[in-house]
Formats: sequence, structure tokens, C-alpha cells
Amino acid sequence: MSEHFNIEIVNPEKSFLSKENVSEVVIPAFEGEIGILKDHIPIISFLKPGIIKVFTGTEEENYYVEDGIVEFKDNSLSILTSSIFNLKDIDNNHINNSILEAEKELSKDEIDDQKRFLLNHKVEVLKSLSIN
Repeated sequence: MSEHFNIEIVNPEKSFLSKENVSEVVIPAFEGEIGILKDHIPIISFLKPGIIKVFTGTEEENYYVEDGIVEFKDNSLSILTSSIFNLKDIDNNHINNSILEAEKELSKDEIDDQKRFLLNHKVEVLKSLSIN
């Protein structure tokens, strides 16, 4: 019996990723990192800035995501996001510019606590990427 499930990641431009042989996905949910395997209980959650890890066999693909909504049911994982990048395709200039933009937003007095939390988390994740 197969231990795999389906994943589809969609952003505003297109269907970003669609696979049928996924063995595990780790997502950066508001509740913390969630590991999803076949037959996981149905969930709906929001994403925070972080890394989505997609495992297929012996391969691991990593994607940086800004935000989004995740739904898992009937062994199908759907992720809707406004911003996602394959870590293989992202360069340090893009990461550094994103850090500067987030820090500029953080310096504003009128942002609320939730936005401040998300921006701080975004900066933390992006700084960890620029080190690697």
C-alpha cells in the first residue's frame, strides 16, 4: 500500500507545484512547524514566513513562503500563497533586499502586534537563509 499523498501549491501567477508521490511535507504554520504524512487528520491552517519542506522518496525540496492557507484532507494537501520561492532559485541579493524591506516596515510606529510578530519572524528566517 502506498504511503504517498498529493500536494498542490498555487500562487497568484500559476500552479507553482503539483506532485502525486509526496511522502512528507513540513509547513511553517502559525501553531508551529507541522509535519504531514499520509492519512494525517484533516486540517486548515495559516502559514507564517518560513520554509516548506517537501519530501519525495530520497529527495527534499525547500521553498520559502511568506504567507498562505493550508488545507489537508483526503490525502491531498493544498497550499494557497501570495509569495513562494524555490530556495535553489533565490539569491543573497533578493534575501538581503527582503530583510531591509521588512526592517523598514518594523521601524514604523503604527504597525500592530500581529504584523510586528510576522515581520520579526520573516527577518529571522531570511537571515538564517543568507547564512547558508
